[in-house]
Amino acid sequence: MPERESASERRAAREAQLIASDRAREKARELRPNDFPGGVYPPENKRQSTGEPIGSIPLADELVIPLSQHVGGSALPLVKLGDTVLKGQKIAEADGLISCPVHAPSSGRVMAIEPAPVPHPSGLPADCITLRTDGEERWCQLEPCEDFRTLAPMDLLEKIRDCGIAGMGGAGFPTAVKLDPHGGAEIDTLIINGTECEPYITADDMLMRERAEEIVAGVEILAYILDEPERVLIGIEDNKPEAIEAMRAAVAGTRFDVVVFPTKYPSGGEKQLIQILTGREVPNRGLPANVGIVCQNVGTVRAVYRAVRFGEPLISRVTTVVGEALERQRNIEVPIGTPIRHILKQHGAHRGLMQKVVIGGPMMGYTIDDERAPVIKTTNCLLVPSRKELPPAPPAQACIRCGFCAEACPASLLPQQLYWYARADDREKLEAYNLFDCIECGCCSYVCPSSIPLVQYYRAAKGDIRLAEAEKEKSDRARDRFEFRKLRLEKAERKRKPNARRAARPPSWRASSASRPPPAAKKRRRRKPHRRKQT
Repeated sequence: MPERESASERRAAREAQLIASDRAREKARELRPNDFPGGVYPPENKRQSTGEPIGSIPLADELVIPLSQHVGGSALPLVKLGDTVLKGQKIAEADGLISCPVHAPSSGRVMAIEPAPVPHPSGLPADCITLRTDGEERWCQLEPCEDFRTLAPMDLLEKIRDCGIAGMGGAGFPTAVKLDPHGGAEIDTLIINGTECEPYITADDMLMRERAEEIVAGVEILAYILDEPERVLIGIEDNKPEAIEAMRAAVAGTRFDVVVFPTKYPSGGEKQLIQILTGREVPNRGLPANVGIVCQNVGTVRAVYRAVRFGEPLISRVTTVVGEALERQRNIEVPIGTPIRHILKQHGAHRGLMQKVVIGGPMMGYTIDDERAPVIKTTNCLLVPSRKELPPAPPAQACIRCGFCAEACPASLLPQQLYWYARADDREKLEAYNLFDCIECGCCSYVCPSSIPLVQYYRAAKGDIRLAEAEKEKSDRARDRFEFRKLRLEKAERKRKPNARRAARPPSWRASSASRPPPAAKKRRRRKPHRRKQT
């Protein structure tokens, strides 16, 4: 018979069990999701594109690679017309800190370096490198790394920067800059964004289902770079059960936590997700690093892993191709620079049913007029709806001051006031009412009974303010240059005047003065001390 435990052993086991249960309750309390103000519940429409695994399409004959696919300055070309390049070769270098290099998505020949159509709300062309592919897919020399812990964090950041990794779920902010917070900010929480709240888009969902191990491996690299923050949270909405199961299986045995929270749009916004998972609020015009947090998208994390482990630059991405005007709806891994018309052709686009092509989802996306525009690093979805699926918006009516927009705003702004000030071009008031805290999620436009395109007004107002600030900065630099030139000329004038007076004297005087020996120094007479007469 086994020996009976003593009373002290039973007491110690009971205490250990209580301590473990208390810790579990405390951790569950920490991981309990919070809520954020506002938000809406649009139809999800995500099942159309999740019926197939991530696929691929034949390589296009020509790839159009924009030099600006990210926030910050455009990259500077390193190639010239007629050059032959290899797959993964750097063809444009970053211009400054807030910028990203660009790499060749395939091997081929450079056919043009000129403005071309790009996916942008403005519809304006931008500088691009056009590459004619040779179909051979010959790679350049890569630098893989078996164990990332053998490298210093700064070396890993340089590797990430050199591979052109930018945010793949939002505006495309350079990842290396985001992982290196300036100002001595101490990061205690790393958040991985797997929310993907926008209707129709399932690129991150499918990526988590099929590439969960690569995502978790990328999370380990980010945690190492950030000096192992206290918490690493992977946030996923509860409408992705397959992705949740795959990610939980992948994080088993690690200290990473998968946090599931109710579906609500726009919970995938960076500030909103931070509030859900931590309860912290990012200050006005502030960054997550100001509250000790770094947030990265799951697609970006996988790209970081591929860059560090295999040395692969960011030359392809997973994109959702969806809409009733297509014969086939799915997710594909497509090379950067692939023309959109090539993708539509491979998915059987029905021109009679097509209403428009939307980059992104119906809430935050924008339409394009030229299908020659390519896929870029931030293109997460191509939505090709029919008129029945996404009918044109009705004409805008007058604002009835219902206040629905203010109730739906997740940033707690006053959309109605911003609308009036945007129409009046009152920039001071717009900034006073925190226009730049607007994340352009489209909740206000979605609930507006007057069908006012509020987001378009805010987007245009932001562009005007940025343009005015750029013009002011340009004029300030011009004024500084003028004042510096003025001071320089005055100084030169002061030096010139004695030379001019000397040059104006008669030649004979100059010759005699030149032959005349220098005057001897006069001896100073010492004055005798004054003596008083004695009487």
